[in-house]
Amino acid sequence: MSITSLLQQTTLLPEHYRTLSKDEMEARIIDIKQTLGKKLFIPGHHYQKDEVIQFADATGDSLQLAQVSAANKEAEHIVFCGVHFMAETADMLTSEQQHVYLPDMRAGCSMADMADIYQTEQAWPILQQLFGDTILPLTYVNSTAAIKAFTGRHGGACVTSSNAKDMVKWAFTQKQRILFLPDQHLGRNTAYDLGVPLENMAVWNPHTNTLETTQAPENIQVILWKGHCSVHEGFTVQHTAMIRQTYPQMRIIVHPECSREVVAAADDAGSTKYIIDTITNAPSGSSWAIGTEMNLVHRIIKQHPDKHIISLNENFCPCLTMNRIDLPHLLWSLESIVEGQPMNRIQVDSNTAIEARLSLERMLARA
Repeated sequence: MSITSLLQQTTLLPEHYRTLSKDEMEARIIDIKQTLGKKLFIPGHHYQKDEVIQFADATGDSLQLAQVSAANKEAEHIVFCGVHFMAETADMLTSEQQHVYLPDMRAGCSMADMADIYQTEQAWPILQQLFGDTILPLTYVNSTAAIKAFTGRHGGACVTSSNAKDMVKWAFTQKQRILFLPDQHLGRNTAYDLGVPLENMAVWNPHTNTLETTQAPENIQVILWKGHCSVHEGFTVQHTAMIRQTYPQMRIIVHPECSREVVAAADDAGSTKYIIDTITNAPSGSSWAIGTEMNLVHRIIKQHPDKHIISLNENFCPCLTMNRIDLPHLLWSLESIVEGQPMNRIQVDSNTAIEARLSLERMLARA
């Protein structure tokens, strides 16, 4: 089990931070960054607000940011502007001399929370009884340290949205079947693209401890955990149909955490990096509807004024948990470090970290 211990933990922002103006907070953050210099490193996930991203020393996806943090040996304090599982991964990859903090402990991930370690350990013997020793577990990096440790313990590995196809191919060289956690949509889209028929995929429901399928067990190749990203599941085929009707020449690009139906209706699908690179390399004057998190879509729109870019669902909200990291919480975190009483340090226990790193290392060995 993953146990995250905290030097000090509180979710209540001190009231005086709410009275500061944006200019005051930005000025204080600039001063602290100058004071701490290379001892401080602020990684910022692509889905963060612009008010936070402006202070990031590196931007990217979760695993990339954890790796960059680990490579920065001068940094003693890593203030991770993302969500909880990302800070856990950074803690596992960095050295003992480097401390990782999350500005707001409420910044979690609903998808990661859908694969609970207790439910997973309940499911495993039932699946073993159904299928025997024929299953290799894979987990999306958007999962808790405990789930990463589970896959490491059972010979499995992590995957990212960029390398999911390569990792699923590898998994099928190891075992006859895979268990894919925690996002059923990424698992389904990846397996389908590799030629696995939809009818050969079953969904494991952790709430009922049952396998949702009409197929005989021997036909099942992929077991999908019943989890999803609440942001990407918000895009529907109705949204794609509306784009086709309103903007017939517009290309639709979506993240593979979207449902199979939405990915099939889109022109292209890929990781956050893939989406960013595709839009960057697209010709001036091209038009795009993007199905991913709203903060990122708005940033891409600002960066490419020569292109017509909209969100696939313009009425959709940004990732609410990611948005818990804001200027007041970032400033609070930084000032607590300067004052010698750092808040919300993320620290994965050593046993969990060892097994979770196995899962990460198996993936990185095939990168």
